[in-house]
Amino acid sequence: MTLPAAPPALLDADGAPRFGRYAGLAGGFDWAALAPPHARGWLWRWLHHKRWHYVALATPELFCAVAIVDLGWTSTAFAYAFDRRKGKLVASFSRDGVPGLSATLAPHAVAGSRFRFLSDIIAIDAMPRHRYRLRLDCGTFGIDAEFGPPLAPTLLAFGEVKEGGSVHATQKSGGLPLWGTVRCGAIGYSLDDGVASFDYSNGLLARETEWRWASAHGLDLGFNLQAGYFGANENALWLDGQLYALGRAHFDFNPDNPLAPWHVWTDDDLLDLHFRPEGARREERDLWLAASRYIQPIGTFSGWVRASIDAPKRIVAQLAGVTESHRSRW
Repeated sequence: MTLPAAPPALLDADGAPRFGRYAGLAGGFDWAALAPPHARGWLWRWLHHKRWHYVALATPELFCAVAIVDLGWTSTAFAYAFDRRKGKLVASFSRDGVPGLSATLAPHAVAGSRFRFLSDIIAIDAMPRHRYRLRLDCGTFGIDAEFGPPLAPTLLAFGEVKEGGSVHATQKSGGLPLWGTVRCGAIGYSLDDGVASFDYSNGLLARETEWRWASAHGLDLGFNLQAGYFGANENALWLDGQLYALGRAHFDFNPDNPLAPWHVWTDDDLLDLHFRPEGARREERDLWLAASRYIQPIGTFSGWVRASIDAPKRIVAQLAGVTESHRSRW
């Protein structure tokens, strides 16, 4: 089914959340105004408030991902460039920030986010006419990219987080026209005629949080799938300029060999895809207070999708994207 238009605010006048899946953008994420039973004190919110701004850039030659993450009590950022023809990472950046200083996260998806540590800078900016710009200058690794305007509605998903959390909201785009350049040492790559997508997420999450995720986008077809702490709330299909809700997602993969093929599908019989990894970014850290076990394979999806149970199946052939398995203690 297609999604209703986004409400003017995530909370009503009494602080009650307007849970649901919508098409459109939210203007703000103010968890201090939540009413019981979702309300929490300021210290709990500070410890559990998690926000991230993620951008993916894809061409036949290159896949890049950039993220700025605010954990409340600290911040971090990462970026990588994966050469799809060589099958390897050609640039990578990961840095923890100075609490309260290094990261500035946007209050909503149509605003700017920044990360700075010494001379390393990452900036995600909203521009006029519904366009966006990503700039990264981290030593020998650089990105200067512009993308947009959207060709389909942006997903707004808002729901409850059980078992140690409160609420969570996310904004995810479909495929966006892309152009620009990437610098990896002495090698340059063009992003022209590629496809970008973004993920802005903001919520009050449990200290132990786990998920599986899959995302891939062309300009006429794309999808977002998640299984874990947020249930089926953010599962969606973009097809020919329209946005459709999807059911619960299932991920069949080998955790001990995540570079083996994956099978992902939804229980509403609207999506069935096989994923072939070309490589991956991995990170495992244990910092006592926080820990993260993370792998994001990069590769291609093939199979089929459809907008409804009565609609013909649309073939998907080698659509570039990622899967992810992530467990955090934060």
